[in-house]
Amino acid sequence: MADTPVPEAEVPEQVPEVPVDPLETLGETIVARGKGAVAGHSVRNGELMLDVPLASILDVLAFLKADQSCRFALLVDLTAVDWPGRAKRFDVVYNLLSMYTNRRIRLKVQVGEEEMVPSATAIHPCANWFEREVFDMYGIVFSGHPDLRRLLTDYGFRGHPLRKDFPLTGYNEVRYDEVQKRVVYEPVRLAQEWRAFDFLSPWEGGAMALPGDEKAGPTAAPPTGTQHRSPS
Repeated sequence: MADTPVPEAEVPEQVPEVPVDPLETLGETIVARGKGAVAGHSVRNGELMLDVPLASILDVLAFLKADQSCRFALLVDLTAVDWPGRAKRFDVVYNLLSMYTNRRIRLKVQVGEEEMVPSATAIHPCANWFEREVFDMYGIVFSGHPDLRRLLTDYGFRGHPLRKDFPLTGYNEVRYDEVQKRVVYEPVRLAQEWRAFDFLSPWEGGAMALPGDEKAGPTAAPPTGTQHRSPS
């Protein structure tokens, strides 16, 4: 009697492990440990971003700086984004860096036009000038700031230049007056309100005639405002 071959046991197919993004893990950890202080997180372009309610921003900044798994002790930048059509018009953005873990994190806070943002100078002293710049450019007020004055614009400047409803020409122009021997401020006066700029390069050609085309000969297009005469 021939021996019956014993079938080999089937080896289960191994499913490749999906790599876990450490930033995603860190974001989930911060949200879980924040106990409601962080509204959500996302990883975009290799950077971790947290959505933080306005009332919790100082608690989150202090936690990220002191916690041993985070240690985001350096405030690299503080800026804002203007969304005129939104109920909470501004996004105040904090960019933090951990020199210990070589990681970056971004905090985004939605702020209404009439709301005040608590100053972060007690946690990050370098926020002093950052907050002054945001106040100057966007008009966002930081409560508890030790010296909230304009930083980039002049004394008595009207408006906030980085708001999207700020006119490109501004409201005032500055010049030195030889008679008064001082700098004077005057309302903006445009000598030519509507300007027509021609960005067409003569090297690329085009249907319209440019000054100097008449020198190329009778086959060139006639310059604007003149009549082309055929050679006699």
